[in-house]
Formats: sequence, structure tokens, C-alpha cells
Amino acid sequence: MFFYLSKIFWFFVQPLNLAIFLLLAGLLAAVVGRRRLAATGSVFAFLILALSTWTPLGAMMLNPLEERFPRPPLPQKLDGIVVLGGSLEGAINFVRGGYELNASGDRMVEAAVLARRFPTAKVVISGGPVDLMRAGEGDAETAPRLLTALGVTADRLILEKKSRNTYENAVFTRELVTPKPGETWLLVTSAFHMPRAKALFDKAGFATVPWPVDYRTSGKEGIGPFRNPGDGLDVTTTAIREWIGLAAYWLSGRIDQLFPGPGG
Repeated sequence: MFFYLSKIFWFFVQPLNLAIFLLLAGLLAAVVGRRRLAATGSVFAFLILALSTWTPLGAMMLNPLEERFPRPPLPQKLDGIVVLGGSLEGAINFVRGGYELNASGDRMVEAAVLARRFPTAKVVISGGPVDLMRAGEGDAETAPRLLTALGVTADRLILEKKSRNTYENAVFTRELVTPKPGETWLLVTSAFHMPRAKALFDKAGFATVPWPVDYRTSGKEGIGPFRNPGDGLDVTTTAIREWIGLAAYWLSGRIDQLFPGPGG
């Protein structure tokens, strides 16, 4: 139920959709003669779009998440690498049989690099289908085609194909891997996603070393307009989604802190 509610809620509150709904409400209000209500809806829609596309607001919201877990030195010995899903175009790959990467594709690229650096480490891909309306492959279904093409042998791969969100990533991966005391496992996911992911894996009893990738900000965006309106909207949408995810998981008791950090 949590999965479906989160998908529905996010459909309505993501910046672009929310602006469209406000504009539609404004138009309907104008039709029935509610001019003040129509103006209010239009103004709020404009502010949402302007702040999301023309300002560094999104980067300012996303950067603290990305800086929360600095990348540590690599360990001398590594037993495994856990790569969270979300980096492959499931609907396209389902139809075309390839391994198209999306904006989070650094997760898979880094997995291949780490796998070659640590040739005895297991590689866990955690991620099932997540689309509500479209048929698609989960990352754990597609990743073997990509990683074996990049030289990672199939016998090293552990595929967790059921999870639909980060909470399930942690729980199902812990059940599948059953890590032993003293083992060292890297957790690979986008830097902005690491606070929530690390907290959930800790809560599930799976000790990991955070290995953030897929940075979206430099930390030096400044006050001026974003270089590209589409990029600005994408970064703002990502930031809002992640902060909402942290709040929802914290309020539901799935994580212990609103903004988890290296100290717990």
C-alpha cells in the first residue's frame, strides 16, 4: 500500500504536474467567474515553474543531500557491492532487449569499475519493476546484459528482482545476501539518495560502506539563473522527491532520523 500511495501522491505534487493542475484550476475558476481564485492559481503555478527552472533553488536543496556522505577511501578487501536500481530504462529495455541507461546510469558504470577493481567481490543488483502503468524490466533483470558485456562474469552476480522502493531494496537484499560479521560491502547509489538508502540498510541490519555516485550539483551554482531551464526543473524535482521520501520514511518509522548522516 505504501508503494502505491507514494506513487499517486508524487504524481500530484511534483513541480511540473502541480503547476499544470493549478493552471487548470485557475482556468476552471475563470470560467465560473471566480477571478480572484483564477489569479491565485495562475500566480502559484508561475512561481513554481519560475523557481524550479530559473533559479538554483533545486541545487540548493539537493546539495546538502549529496554532501551528507563523503566518499571514503576504498577498503583493502571487499566482499561485495550492492547497487540499487533506478539507473536503467526499464520500459525501453523490456521492448528492445538492450541496456539503455538513464540519468542515474553512473550507478551501473561504477558497479562495473568496482567489479573489475575487486575481481572476487560479489555484485548485488537490487531492483524490480517500478512502473505502475507501463510494462518494464527491473534493473536486476537488465543489468546482467550490461555488466557481462563489460566483463563482469555472470557467476558473480546476485539478482534481487522483487523490490519496488528503497525500503524493499534494503529488506530483500538483506534476506538474499545474509551478510556475515566482518564482511565489507559497498552500497552504491546516487549521492542525493545515499542518506535514505544508508539509513534503511542500517535499519535492516545490513552494515555497508556508502559509496555515493551520480552527483547532480557542484555546490557552486551560486545565485544566478540555472544554465538550462530543463536541468533546473529536473534538479528541483529530484530534490523535492528525495526530501519528501526522507520525511515519509521518518514519519512512518522506517528510518530513525529525518536527515540521516554518518554518525547514525
